[in-house]
Amino acid sequence: ISVTLLQSLRQAQRLLSEGKSAEEVHRILEERAGESSIYIAVNTLEYLKKGGRVTAAGAAMGPLLSLKPVLQIQGEKLDSFSKVRTMKQARTTMLAAVEKDLKERFADPEAENTWLFVAHSQNDEMAAEFAKEIEEHYPKAKPVYGAPLSLSIACHIGPGSLAVVISKKIDIEAERKRYGL
Repeated sequence: ISVTLLQSLRQAQRLLSEGKSAEEVHRILEERAGESSIYIAVNTLEYLKKGGRVTAAGAAMGPLLSLKPVLQIQGEKLDSFSKVRTMKQARTTMLAAVEKDLKERFADPEAENTWLFVAHSQNDEMAAEFAKEIEEHYPKAKPVYGAPLSLSIACHIGPGSLAVVISKKIDIEAERKRYGL
């Protein structure tokens, strides 16, 4: 969520520099708020247990089965998306989800009009590798931004987590036509 908030701030700056009023920027960002998808691979269930999102029994089974849950946020709802056994499988799962979302949800299969971000919690090396993999998969999306997750998020999911965020770019010309500006 912190990554989509950062992108909203960047888009607000861009819209303001293009001459939009604060009210127009607010309206545009509010209408576009749900146009993102977030997938988060959690390295350990320990922190989800501490936050009450996973039962103690579920958290105890995680290490035994080597489970790495992949969570999904679309709109305001956090859901379980998939369960895999390695972070490599998590990356593959998230990349497939990105591909599906780009085609079906964003109608942008080459990610020309979509921002792609990789975020992580104490996982710089894997995040850099994942960003490179996404850039190779979607060369028109360059650059794929990368950033550490905010502490308010990282403390709930723990170290070693990896996320990918998809957010639709705001087309200023389309907004002008849409609102008659």
